[in-house]
Amino acid sequence: MITTEHRTPAVTDREQHAGPSHMPSRVVALCALPVTPESVPAMRRFFRSAARQWAVPADATDTLLLVVSELVTNVVLHSTSAEVTVLVAFDGVALTVEVKDQGRWLDRRLPRQVAEDDDAAFGRGLALVTACTSWWAADVTPNGTRVVAHCPIMAATA
Repeated sequence: MITTEHRTPAVTDREQHAGPSHMPSRVVALCALPVTPESVPAMRRFFRSAARQWAVPADATDTLLLVVSELVTNVVLHSTSAEVTVLVAFDGVALTVEVKDQGRWLDRRLPRQVAEDDDAAFGRGLALVTACTSWWAADVTPNGTRVVAHCPIMAATA
């Protein structure tokens, strides 16, 4: 098992605690699709719809969609999994993205492109995730991979 820095938030199907505005304190959306290139834009559409329903600010929605796209693309390109599952939770302050697969990671067909190669078609996914999140962590096991990323959208108010 390979584990990178692992600070996993507790995620449940849906937690509702009506506050003063009678809005849930935490909302969750889940989508599972076959691992195909078409799953990447389908996941973006699904989570754009969820973000709109949750009134997530546009810039945070764009960040969410980029993180989801990059992590799902990694599953499509590098995993033998038949299915990819994405769970996004929103608590009004941050978005948490969790991407799971049940595959084994494939060896790279081509060597990694060097950072100076601006013409490279691939190889920037996790760098983009790092730039867009406050932290992310990955667990790679023989039974699959789980990546969790945390995207703050505004400072918490006391």
